[in-house]
Amino acid sequence: MEPAVSLAVCALLFLLWVRVKGLEFVLIHQRWVFVCLFLLPLSLIFDIYYYVRAWVVFKLSSAPRLHEQRVRDIQKQVREWKEQGSKTFMCTGRPGWLTVSLRVGKYKKTHKNIMINLMDILEVDTKKQIVRVEPLVTMGQVTALLTSIGWTLPVLPELDDLTVGGLIMGTGIESSSHKYGLFQHICTAYELVLADGSFVRCTPMENSDLFYAVPWSCGTLGFLVAAEIRIIPAKKYIKLRFEPVHGLEAICDKFTRESQRPENHFVEGLLYSLEEAVIMTGVMTDEAEPSKLNSIGNYYKPWFFKHVENYLKTNREGLEYIPLRHYYHRHTRSIFWELQDIIPFGNNPIFRYLFGWMVPPKISLLKLTQGETLRKLYEQHHVVQDMLVPMKCLPQALHTFHNDIHVYPIWLCPFILPSQPGLVHPKGDETELYVDIGAYGEPRVKHFEARSCMRQLEKFVRSVHGFQMLYADCYMDREEFWEMFDGSLYHRLRKPAARMPSLRSTTRSARLPGTEPEPAQEEADARGDPVPRARRHLPFTQAWRLCQIPTLRKKPLQRHPLPTWPRRLAPSFQGRLGGVERM
Repeated sequence: MEPAVSLAVCALLFLLWVRVKGLEFVLIHQRWVFVCLFLLPLSLIFDIYYYVRAWVVFKLSSAPRLHEQRVRDIQKQVREWKEQGSKTFMCTGRPGWLTVSLRVGKYKKTHKNIMINLMDILEVDTKKQIVRVEPLVTMGQVTALLTSIGWTLPVLPELDDLTVGGLIMGTGIESSSHKYGLFQHICTAYELVLADGSFVRCTPMENSDLFYAVPWSCGTLGFLVAAEIRIIPAKKYIKLRFEPVHGLEAICDKFTRESQRPENHFVEGLLYSLEEAVIMTGVMTDEAEPSKLNSIGNYYKPWFFKHVENYLKTNREGLEYIPLRHYYHRHTRSIFWELQDIIPFGNNPIFRYLFGWMVPPKISLLKLTQGETLRKLYEQHHVVQDMLVPMKCLPQALHTFHNDIHVYPIWLCPFILPSQPGLVHPKGDETELYVDIGAYGEPRVKHFEARSCMRQLEKFVRSVHGFQMLYADCYMDREEFWEMFDGSLYHRLRKPAARMPSLRSTTRSARLPGTEPEPAQEEADARGDPVPRARRHLPFTQAWRLCQIPTLRKKPLQRHPLPTWPRRLAPSFQGRLGGVERM
């Protein structure tokens, strides 16, 4: 009873303080108070709700049956929109604050919102090594189910709340991507509802034009309703080696060598300054040395990036065995290192032991409660960017990041980029090794100005044939945008989907002055008009492969009736679909 009374008194005092100072003042200057008292408990309630919901869905074995009905409901909404004259663009009805991105799409307020309530795992087929899921299934759900039955995804991005739809329509990466590529490269089929209300299934062999165009398209070619993803056998632990490296040249050489070694299942780097980094390499194993076991995902454990930094401070190598699911979500509790700016004492042992079980707050709730003033401060004084550049350009890229934004730590994650049709591919005909450079935090350069500094960084990325992840703020104009991305296939498929928002309108930064496109550019994007001047010409061999795609040979997409899937999972998987767990 006493703790409840104490909490009530604290809440009352906080409300009185808000009354005196004003809510906006508190949200800006003492945001940690609001987060700890309200958002952490609310985030826990959200997790409990979704856990109970998944458990009920499992008990009723209703996911496949409900899926068919929900897809028909989406088709019905699209057809009703058409019957009403298609006066506005269509987009998903999911609120912008629910997405794992700092950007809030203003277009959702003016477009027709199509409600898509698809958040269940539908089927696990261990013979074909495929899991079939709906687009709002999260990585937390996926790992809870698959690891419990001895399977996993080849590429499983870190944060619990990342959804399958976001990782396909945007992109996803993990420290295993140097072996398997981006998240889109482990997908074997997509199911979509198109702008005319028809249902289409696409694979590398069937409707292959759409299959290659969907990744990175941000929902502008159709509504994703299901995806089939490869799975691989999992083991209990990750045997993880930590090696501190000093000197930029040594860091880049070491990171490149480890990324090219096929025996490494996982490769990751954390750069703490331009001259200091820790390179981590890992392999899956079923055996662990008890003295070196580290369950880093437990709520009372230090944040992962702080734990890694200890190896740098002591200048010693290390070897640890980390439980598989703990490794996958190693950056979840601290939201990489963003949480230290929100709760400065969040890694304090006392806080971890008393309140760590509620961490992290939901990113969606942080966005929802930002307020306009705080949002503007984040826009102008905070960077969240992932730039994908060829590995050979890593030293130059790190110098550019250091000079333009000076944000540390920096996340380094290697990945292979195959030469395939679509918005993103390497310059030549061969698969190329790239690296994701992730910068998250407050820039420490003098006179930082978001728009000019980010445009300078985007210019460098274009110059080395790199790419910008589109969840982040994009300051490029239309010509620059289509210089970075290959729109040849995308624009061909845009004409049937012309009443859906364009890719640029959903990804541009509309948060700062000078970032709104000209009306003529907006109309051209919506129509799918070709770009006047484009650099992204395909190599001859890839252009030849592209010509074999049905749509480019003027053949129509193959529409399908909705598939009828098994009403229940195989017996070995029953009892495990309720697994939405907190680490």
